[in-house]
Amino acid sequence: MSEAPGADLGVPPRERRAILRDGLGVGIATGAYGVSFGAVSVAAGLSVAQTCALSLLVFTGASQFALVGVVASGGAPLAGAATALLLGTRNALYGLRLAPLLGWRGWRRVVGAQLVIDESTAMASVHDDGPRARLGFLSTGLAVFVLWNAMTLVGALAGEALGDPRTYGLDAAVGAAFLGLLWPRLDTLLARLVALGAAAVALGVVPLTPAGAPVLVAAVVPVLAGLLAPRAAVGREEPT
Repeated sequence: MSEAPGADLGVPPRERRAILRDGLGVGIATGAYGVSFGAVSVAAGLSVAQTCALSLLVFTGASQFALVGVVASGGAPLAGAATALLLGTRNALYGLRLAPLLGWRGWRRVVGAQLVIDESTAMASVHDDGPRARLGFLSTGLAVFVLWNAMTLVGALAGEALGDPRTYGLDAAVGAAFLGLLWPRLDTLLARLVALGAAAVALGVVPLTPAGAPVLVAAVVPVLAGLLAPRAAVGREEPT
């Protein structure tokens, strides 16, 4: 029987507290940046209700900023929605990785899908067993969801009077949290080379693509590495 969302059986109390603490920390860093989205969205012409609905229903920052960016530049809302949908496809790829790791079925998987974002995926993927992965996924996903939506409302109400929170370094805090999660996973030469290659590709296409798209383009690097590495290993094997 699959465990319900929230179950953390099999996780010792000390580890459980550490995972919850990490999830909350990532949630605070990411959620605080929702102020920026709320302010930018209202400045682009969306109402407070529309802005909050985007955070509540779409709940993926890159897609939300992309949609608002298209609208702010005079583009059609449909074009903005198409751009947001394109950027959101990476969440579907995350789902393929998380489905066997979390082990949820039926309505549990449907509910959990709303929390599939960069941060929750990263926090789940650093663990190799179901209970810890589920706890990391839920603690991070719920923390980000609650704080992102709350701070979106704050930013939307404050509007341009608040200024852009990026000047306070909140966007750097999100990046630092990701680096902290990623670093322990780079324990092999191949992992380091893939990470450097993906970072180089992402940086190279930043001037050419909308916000969030560099992540999709950079995803080609680990995909190619995954396809080529097994072939290289087979080629090095000697015939028996």
